[in-house]
Amino acid sequence: MAEKKLVEAITSMDTDFAQWYTDVVKKAELIDYSNVKGCMVIKPAGYAIWELIQRQLDDMFKATGVENVYMPMFIPESLLQKEKDHVEGFAPEVAWVTHGGLNPLQERMCVRPTSETLFCDFYKGDIQSYRDLPRVYNQWCSVVRWEKETRPFLRSREFLWQEGHTAHATAEEAQERTEQMLNVYADFCEKVLAIPVVKGRKTEKEKFAGAEATYTIEALMHDGKALQSGTSHNFGDGFAKAFGIQFTDKDNTLKYVHQTSWGMSTRIIGAIIMVHGDDSGLVLPPKVAPTQVMIIPIQQKKEGVLDKAYELKDRLSHFRVKVDDSDKSPGWKFSEQEMRGIPIRVEIGPKDIEAGKCVICRRDNGEKVEAALADLEQSVSDILDDIQLSMYQRAKAHLEAHTYTAKTKDEFVQTFAEKAGFVKAMWCGETECEEKIKEDMAVTSRCMPHEQECLSDTCVYCGKPAKKMVYWGKAY
Repeated sequence: MAEKKLVEAITSMDTDFAQWYTDVVKKAELIDYSNVKGCMVIKPAGYAIWELIQRQLDDMFKATGVENVYMPMFIPESLLQKEKDHVEGFAPEVAWVTHGGLNPLQERMCVRPTSETLFCDFYKGDIQSYRDLPRVYNQWCSVVRWEKETRPFLRSREFLWQEGHTAHATAEEAQERTEQMLNVYADFCEKVLAIPVVKGRKTEKEKFAGAEATYTIEALMHDGKALQSGTSHNFGDGFAKAFGIQFTDKDNTLKYVHQTSWGMSTRIIGAIIMVHGDDSGLVLPPKVAPTQVMIIPIQQKKEGVLDKAYELKDRLSHFRVKVDDSDKSPGWKFSEQEMRGIPIRVEIGPKDIEAGKCVICRRDNGEKVEAALADLEQSVSDILDDIQLSMYQRAKAHLEAHTYTAKTKDEFVQTFAEKAGFVKAMWCGETECEEKIKEDMAVTSRCMPHEQECLSDTCVYCGKPAKKMVYWGKAY
């Protein structure tokens, strides 16, 4: 009974996907709720995933010349006000500090919702000449946005992220960096997180406040909703003009810098859960699984079993490996390992030891194989590689199967009424039409993909001449 109960504690995905998600983050001990309204406690199992994301993403950044810095967490109001569109975009979500100790502040300060204004203020003094460019900085930090409704990882008042902020001599260099970072995010999602994404540009309505252009990677969750998973913004010279960031160019004239900004946050952990998870709990891609291999001794009180389990752990030391030597039953341990999403389970008991083999069970598809102990390192390595690839292929097949095409308004409305996923359709390019679609159908433009197709000559909703093919969807 005990084994069954552990999994019963998770609501089925098909019954109530939102409740399934909450059950998984709680039961797998990724997060806990806190007495600070709208904020979460990231527990060791959740934070370990973030550390692996951080480490690998940071390596990819540095390979493109990025350097890490750290900015203050407070922004004086006068600084925030310098870029009008930017402050208007963030005003409803800003948390304000009005007192220092017992004394009112002369000027109130906001807790950073994002750090463009701080970087701009810094760059204004730091950049003098073309020799100082480019500046390619990033910071790992937390930001605060006063969200009305919160959900673990997906939306909380304080969350962890990285934010890159760069300054360049030319518009072309800034555009190149904007696209380069979007490609880094897409590669990271596909190769490390096993999550396929759609790359494209946001519409004017959906772009970042103060940006000239915003590019995004959009992922499709198991329930057919979209999740914006990383964004890269080209600011042109708008912020530079607002903050007076100028440099003396090679021709001895003063010019404004061109800037970019790009970010990915802890909401990507929500994407991992919702793309790969199942009714037994988490399914973690090997590259971000805090424990890749769990060794479970069977009949562990019998002589030599625990010793053998620890010997195998030592042999597999170049993987992230643990031995579950708790006094719980094997069945309970299996359920727990499945719930936590550990990619591989190695079962070893007296008969296995005698036969010089063990049983390897895969979390992604439940497949069990016998492996010779002599070849264990190679077997584990091959299976982890295969799990990583299989998880990506399965997610890609899900994305393709839930991406639809609509050429007429009736098709567009009917597809969203009957199905969940992305719908590709032509659009006139007018914000008014986009707002009408959102109002009438509770659907938003996700992106104008890099790979454009001409599905028809007219806008799917208003019938005017079409300008762009857009991915539409319901989003988190």
